Amino acid sequence: MSQLPIPPISLAIFCKVVDNYGDIGICWRLARQLQAEHGIAVTLWVDDLRSFRRIWPAVAPEAAEQVVEGVQVRHWQGQEGSFTAADVPDIVIEFFGVEIPPGYVAAMAQREPRPVWINYEGLSAEAWVEGCHRLPSMHPRLKLTKHFFFPGFTSSTGGLLREGSLLDARDRFQADPAAQAAFLAGLGVAAGETAAFRASLFCYPHAPVAQLFEAWRQSERDVLCLVPDGVARDQVAAFLGTEPHPGSVATRGRLTVRVVPFMSQHDYDRLLWACDLNLVRGEDSWVRAQWAGRPFIWHIYPQDENLHHVKLRAFLEKYTGDAGPLDSLAEFSLHWNGVVEDRQAGRAADWPALWRSLQAELPTLSARASTWQGLMLANGDLVSNLLNFTRSLR
Repeated sequence: MSQLPIPPISLAIFCKVVDNYGDIGICWRLARQLQAEHGIAVTLWVDDLRSFRRIWPAVAPEAAEQVVEGVQVRHWQGQEGSFTAADVPDIVIEFFGVEIPPGYVAAMAQREPRPVWINYEGLSAEAWVEGCHRLPSMHPRLKLTKHFFFPGFTSSTGGLLREGSLLDARDRFQADPAAQAAFLAGLGVAAGETAAFRASLFCYPHAPVAQLFEAWRQSERDVLCLVPDGVARDQVAAFLGTEPHPGSVATRGRLTVRVVPFMSQHDYDRLLWACDLNLVRGEDSWVRAQWAGRPFIWHIYPQDENLHHVKLRAFLEKYTGDAGPLDSLAEFSLHWNGVVEDRQAGRAADWPALWRSLQAELPTLSARASTWQGLMLANGDLVSNLLNFTRSLR
C-alpha cells in the first residue's frame, strides 16, 4: 500500500510595520527563504501592504489575500476575528513581540499538537541577548509556551539571515564590471559618473546628511552618492535646489548626488554590491550591508532614553574586536548617530576631518568586512538555526 505524502510544515508570521521597510523587509526575506529553501507552507500576515509593495512590486496593496513568490500573504487588518484550531499552522512567529489577535491565540491553545510559538526578536550585539536566546515564556492562562529567538553575531544566538545563494550571486556580480555598469545605467547613472567613489545613502531623516554632503563636496576625489527616492528628502532637496525625484542629479564641488528609484530587495542588494561605501539604517539594510562585503556605516533606529546608543556601541565593540585600531569607523559612526558631539565652546563636529580619517582607513575596513563575513558564516544561517530549534521543541 502506498503511503500518503507527508504535508509540508506550515508556518505563520505576524508582522506589523513600524520602521517603514525594515520590519516587512526582514519578514519577507524570512518568509521567502522558508518557502523557497525549506519547502515550508508560509502565511505572512502584514498590516501595511503599501510599504511591502515598495520593496516587492508584485504585491497588490488592496488585496485581502494573495500569493506572492509561493507565500500566502494576508492583510492583517486588526485584532478582531474568530479562528479555529484548523487555521493554526505548525509554527507561529510573532515578529518583534507584536500582539497576535486574541482569537488566534485561543485557537492555538485548542490545536493538537500545540504549535511552536516563537517571538522573533530584534538584532543586537548586547551581551544579554545570549542569555535570553531560546528562553521559554508560559502564557498566563492558556496551555501555551512561547520561546524567544534572537538573531545575533555569535554561536550562542540565531545568527544572521542569509539565503543559500546570496554570496555566490554577490561574488559573480562584483567580478563582472559589465554587469555592474549595466545595473548602474539602469538606475540612471551616467557613464562618466561610474569612475567616482560610489556611496549609497539609506538613513533616517535626522541624520546629518547636509554636513556629510559638505565634507564630500570638499573631498580630494570625486564622490557619487546614490540616494533611493524618498530618503533624506529635505536635505537632498536642499542640495539639489529642487524637489527630488528619480533621475534628479546635481554636482557641487567634488560631490554628485543622484536620486535613484526606490528599489526591490534584489536590486538593493546589487546597489550595495556596486558601491565602495554603504550608509544603511535599521536592521534589514544593515545586515545586507554586512553580507555585501563592503565598508558600511550604520544609522540605528532611535529609541527612547537613547537606548540605541548603547546598542550602537555594543556593535562597534564587537565588530572591531581584535581587528586592530578602527578609530575612524567608531568616531564617524558615533557622530553620524548623534552619540558624540564636540561640546568644547559649542563647536560642531568637523565632518571634513571625519571623512578624511574614514577614507584613509577604508582599505582596513574592507579587510575587516571580509574577516567579519567569515565569522558570521561560522554561526550558520538564521533560518536553518530557527528550524532546528523548532524541531527540538516539536
